[in-house]
Amino acid sequence: MEHLFIDWLKEYGYIVLFAWSILEGELGLIMAGIMSHTGDMFLPLALFVGAFGGFVGDQIYFYIGRFNKKYIHNKIRSQRTKFALAHLLLKKYGWPIIFAQRYMYGMRTVIPMAIGLTKYSSRQFAIINFVSAIFWASITIIPAYFYGNELLNLLKWIKAHWYFAIPLIIIIVVTIGYNLNKFEKNLVEKRRNRRDSLNFSQNCENNSAL
Repeated sequence: MEHLFIDWLKEYGYIVLFAWSILEGELGLIMAGIMSHTGDMFLPLALFVGAFGGFVGDQIYFYIGRFNKKYIHNKIRSQRTKFALAHLLLKKYGWPIIFAQRYMYGMRTVIPMAIGLTKYSSRQFAIINFVSAIFWASITIIPAYFYGNELLNLLKWIKAHWYFAIPLIIIIVVTIGYNLNKFEKNLVEKRRNRRDSLNFSQNCENNSAL
């Protein structure tokens, strides 16, 4: 079964890479770098496919936010905190957040959709998104290409010591997710407190004027 999967990946690797890159695919980019190292992929083509997939994915999310309001409103109900954080980050940092959102765990799909809800220029978003996608693919695939042997040895070690590696990976992922959620809630809470303080000050001024 393992050999069948590897053969399938070698044969359809670029299609898999493209689809994986649309769906938050750092792992897919790393695999593309390793396969480029082993000669099963052509590095420049892997870079192009990975970058293009990332670009297409964020364009899809952006236009979902712009033209599918019903879907977004349903999404907001379940991820209100993330959408509030996305608007806060866009307002505070502007266009760099479009560039940086690819590296923000759990926010990659939310931020383009949240930006699509605003009047932000679709042309400007596409340009920044395109440059960001090229950079994202390059800094992930190229190191995996140069350190292919080390990564292959690591994969062999994980396979041989799965009973130790799997719990460790789960602990790391859960810890990162917990800390990021805590960070998101703190940012939103600070914004809410500042807004409440501003409203309180305005009310006091209005009452004084009366």
